[in-house]
Amino acid sequence: MATMIRPAGAADIDLVATTILAAQRGQQPRGYFDIVLDRSEADCHAFVRQLTTAQVRSWWHLSHFWIAEHDGVAAAALCALPVAGSMADARQAVLDTMTAAGFTPEAQAAVAQRGAYVRHCWMDSDDDAWMIEHVATRPSHRGLGLAARLLDHALAEGRARGFSRAQITFYIGNDAAERSYARAGFSFAEEKRHPDFAALTGAAGFRRAAMTL
Repeated sequence: MATMIRPAGAADIDLVATTILAAQRGQQPRGYFDIVLDRSEADCHAFVRQLTTAQVRSWWHLSHFWIAEHDGVAAAALCALPVAGSMADARQAVLDTMTAAGFTPEAQAAVAQRGAYVRHCWMDSDDDAWMIEHVATRPSHRGLGLAARLLDHALAEGRARGFSRAQITFYIGNDAAERSYARAGFSFAEEKRHPDFAALTGAAGFRRAAMTL
């Protein structure tokens, strides 16, 4: 059985959108877009699909994603990009996508209000670091080592681009993901907990792992 790692393309938009939603949820039923949009699964997926091709190339943009194909099936994905400027790009991409999707100013304000919970557990990043985010494998293809192959590829890309440190952030309690990241060379760096965050997500907060490239 052959596995190939390749850049994401237009045919992968649905997989990338599904990956983003799944990775944000981690071991919990709800992730960031479920909470801030407060809409159906279909609506959340449609919104994230738009983000993947937005003009601003945020950490949700197709151009930052790698795909693992197994026997010709696109089965897993992750994104990798520099930390520097990523937060500002993410904010702008969401604003632009809400505007394109016809969100009223009131609806946009409600999204911002619902998203305030993240600030309780957000950790400042090292702008000189290489960031891995949104790692997920289709349920039908788990156990094949596809996430490990993607992580190895993404870390090698960061090293080749001159980065000396990499990081990844995930829900506290996502033990399966943490074990996978540890096997790739990551170790615990920091975490932040807050009861308001836990009440909305079911996770105590965010944990970050880091490694030297």
